[in-house]
Amino acid sequence: MAQPRKPRLTALDWADAALAAIREGGGLKSVAIEPLATRLGTTKGSFYWHFTNREALIEAALSRWVETNTDEIITTVETEPTPESRLRKLLTQVTKPSGTDPLELSLLASKDHPQVATALQQVTTRRITYIADLFENLGFTETESRQRALMAYSFYLGHAQLTHAVPSALPSGEEFPGYLEATVEALLRRG
Repeated sequence: MAQPRKPRLTALDWADAALAAIREGGGLKSVAIEPLATRLGTTKGSFYWHFTNREALIEAALSRWVETNTDEIITTVETEPTPESRLRKLLTQVTKPSGTDPLELSLLASKDHPQVATALQQVTTRRITYIADLFENLGFTETESRQRALMAYSFYLGHAQLTHAVPSALPSGEEFPGYLEATVEALLRRG
């Protein structure tokens, strides 16, 4: 009896597998072709069908991260009707009490890698610019908007680090919505 044919892997499958390996705590060192091939149930030949080398896979994985952890989130947030509701949805979406995706922290820890540094710069610029635009649409000056965007982004990064390193330092359960609301109110306060 013939074995059912496995679907052919795509470059996206490899990029997602690389991101999963990074997320699971291995950092960039976990992006190794043979273990990823085993993880995907395939051979190194599949890898070389899509990529010329490991650096090309890292580039594809980082592009995928930019897409899923920035562009898709912004697209989701944009469904909200007002800049204030977009800001609230954004902060709610990226600061879940259940924890932050460790992928972001793994990439921050690899900031000295040239490809990671470029992706981090791209993502940081995109995120801060988006948040600053929300504040400008709320009537803040360009300077105030940039400052508030930096505060909001710093809140996100600090929250991510605490969630990862010392989760007990953060409110959880019923306290979490009040914590998040106080943060949003502080960011929106004028004067």
